[in-house]
Amino acid sequence: METSPATDSTPPASPRNFVDEPYAYHHELELSIESLTQLGLGLGRDKGWVVMVPFALPGERVLARIFRNRANYSEADLVEVLEASPDRVDPRCPLFETCGGCQYQHLTYGRQLEWKREQVAGVFQRIAKIDEPPVLPTFPSPEQFGYRSKLTPHWNKPKPGEAVRDIGFLRFGQRNRLVDVPECVIATEAINVALPEAREQVKEGILFGKKKKPKGGTLLLRHVLEGVVSNPEALVSERVGNLTFQFRAGDFFQNNPFILPGFVEHAADEASGDGIDYLVDTYCGVGLFALSLAGRFTQVRGVEISTSAVQWAGNNALLNRIYNCEFLVGTAADIFAEIDFPPNATTVLIDPPRKGCDPDFIQQLKTFGPARLVYVSCDPSTQARDVEMLKDVYRVEKIQPFDLFPQTRHIESIATLTRI
Repeated sequence: METSPATDSTPPASPRNFVDEPYAYHHELELSIESLTQLGLGLGRDKGWVVMVPFALPGERVLARIFRNRANYSEADLVEVLEASPDRVDPRCPLFETCGGCQYQHLTYGRQLEWKREQVAGVFQRIAKIDEPPVLPTFPSPEQFGYRSKLTPHWNKPKPGEAVRDIGFLRFGQRNRLVDVPECVIATEAINVALPEAREQVKEGILFGKKKKPKGGTLLLRHVLEGVVSNPEALVSERVGNLTFQFRAGDFFQNNPFILPGFVEHAADEASGDGIDYLVDTYCGVGLFALSLAGRFTQVRGVEISTSAVQWAGNNALLNRIYNCEFLVGTAADIFAEIDFPPNATTVLIDPPRKGCDPDFIQQLKTFGPARLVYVSCDPSTQARDVEMLKDVYRVEKIQPFDLFPQTRHIESIATLTRI
């Protein structure tokens, strides 16, 4: 669920009574930064009016230059840090503040974790309407740089007679312009070793060994057991704990392998328990959670609306010799139709896409009525929205944020709910 930056942190006070616009274009003002929004922007106030300043940190006094006024806040560029936060550090990447991929390289890792916890707590207070949400300290990534096992730089179609120029990511604050990224400090070392040759092939119009006319596209570099793979259709393997998962290189699979064992172990601990013999893994994908948790349960059913994902999950069960899992293609209209587990002995694990669950799925879930829910989310805002719809039937026991993406604003979280 996308919200304006002003609603991603402390709500603004009543706006001042301006005749026209709050500030003239390029008006400069000094601000004290109070907090960070979920978009990673510094939030300050001028006589109650909210001003968003990228790359400014809480506790800092900054000089900002207004470039846009919106209905209830203004946006500004950071001109100068007048009083720096003790949490400010030098970013490792020379493209930081130009490339839009990272938001927190200038912030100590400990404070990144603390702010992410506060932001999860904030959205559950505002959206789920839980006064004191039980949010645990953010689970850190074992690697703070060099952790991404998948990189997807983009390039735009060149003008006639010209070669491809920039291969990288969107410039900060711009929707269409790219910044050239010859190296990415949050990607694995193997990806950075393979990146120069892959970039050169794009510039020469060579993809998968074939010469093609230059046009816009996306380059895939996936670091897996087979090495760094660029063909999205290639069969690849990833290992999590004692299990091996196979999937197509272009398919979804979590791309911080260093934190995945702890991520999966937490889900297993929360899903299992006395009297819980069955697991239903909705949105099961290629079987990461279903197969990783299978040893804790008598029977496991994975449900997916994607036929190909169900096939991969079944293949991965055979590959790992796990025989108490069954994977089903479920329809959105009746996803629990073939689940005959007793609800009072069942946990349902939910791992939906960023948009969260639709109301129909929430209603089906409440009708099925499992004893426990484990909700895995890549967007705490939509997670909190869905939890608010479940509150009449389920109690939130704990919320565990995970830092799968250090140096960025992104947060994963796992919420544990028990039936009232």
